[in-house]
Amino acid sequence: MLTVSQAVQIVQSVVRDYGTESIPLTAAVGRVLRENLYADRPFPPFHRVTMDGIALRYAAFAEGQRSFPIENIAPAGAPQITLHDGQKCAEVMTGAVLPQGADTVIRYEDLTVADGTARVNLSELKHGKNVHAKGFDRAEGDLLVGENILLSPAEIGVAATIGKKHLTVGRYPKTVIISTGDELVDIEQTPLPHQIRKSNGSMLQSIFSRRGIAAEVQHLRDEYDLILRKLRRILAEYDLVVLSGGVSAGKFDFLPRAFKELEVKEHFHKVKQRPGKPLWFGESREGAVIFALPGNPVSAFSCAQKYILPWSDKSLHLPERKPIYAALSRDFTFKPNLTYFLQSKIISSPDGKMTAEPVTGNGSGDLANLANADGFLELPPGRDVYRAGEVFIFTPYR
Repeated sequence: MLTVSQAVQIVQSVVRDYGTESIPLTAAVGRVLRENLYADRPFPPFHRVTMDGIALRYAAFAEGQRSFPIENIAPAGAPQITLHDGQKCAEVMTGAVLPQGADTVIRYEDLTVADGTARVNLSELKHGKNVHAKGFDRAEGDLLVGENILLSPAEIGVAATIGKKHLTVGRYPKTVIISTGDELVDIEQTPLPHQIRKSNGSMLQSIFSRRGIAAEVQHLRDEYDLILRKLRRILAEYDLVVLSGGVSAGKFDFLPRAFKELEVKEHFHKVKQRPGKPLWFGESREGAVIFALPGNPVSAFSCAQKYILPWSDKSLHLPERKPIYAALSRDFTFKPNLTYFLQSKIISSPDGKMTAEPVTGNGSGDLANLANADGFLELPPGRDVYRAGEVFIFTPYR
């Protein structure tokens, strides 16, 4: 049976490039940028006034002049004006183009303005004060944002200022989520005592949705011929197939058998971990990547976080995310020789330390317990006791 690190390595080796597409800028947050963004002109594109006040020639102030008749006014959004008389000043507004002939701005708070004259109430002044020089931030042609990053509102603002109404982003795999089992009924139904509602499909769909992946949700009953027939069509139609249930060792766990009949390549089945030991991973002849997750909701949830999302990130050309670490808040005991994904609540202290408080539930079927935690602390195998203060990898899902 594979270790978690071995399983991760295999999953990460089976990546796909699904190409690119152009989408509106307004829909690009959360997508992966697949082009470089360059400055189409200097940043800022002109000598920009940064304070409301007056613009003057610094040399006049340095020569001792403190009263400056107001020659004209420069509002933001107007073409550049000219200060013709070096002994005078121009009123300027924040964002305006610095008048030609002026090189320094004094804010209104340091002035007394009356009868068309501005008196400077400063004994010292720095040349170029309150002026954001043309090209000071970036030169024309500079790289502003490199490709293969997850777009946030910051990059959207940059793209807008260089006139990019559309962006080239990574195309997502066509994805389907399939729940299995005769015990499952639709969420709007009232289940009988022997039934439960279909929670895994909605849960997994929302996990992918947070990455921008719009996944369809389907269901397969525990009928082998039906599973075989529908899987044959699904594997030819979708790029990413995620199943929950039907993958363990029960008499009605038909998926491994169906995969063999459909000549699906199995990369592994079962990992030394809890929850999620029966995890199955492979790929079809048509090129579909397949994750068959255990049916227990906590198992499906943790496997999606640990394996599917990192696979998706790599397929979309995102750099590998740096691990997050947290210290165990108290001693914890786990005896099986397996990697344990410990549900934990994160506590951040004023000294900058991040502590994981175990939130123990009632096993991999205790879906409600996920709502009480923030993520999983990954406890390595080979020991029984994990001490308070020890630091381990933390996988957040909030």
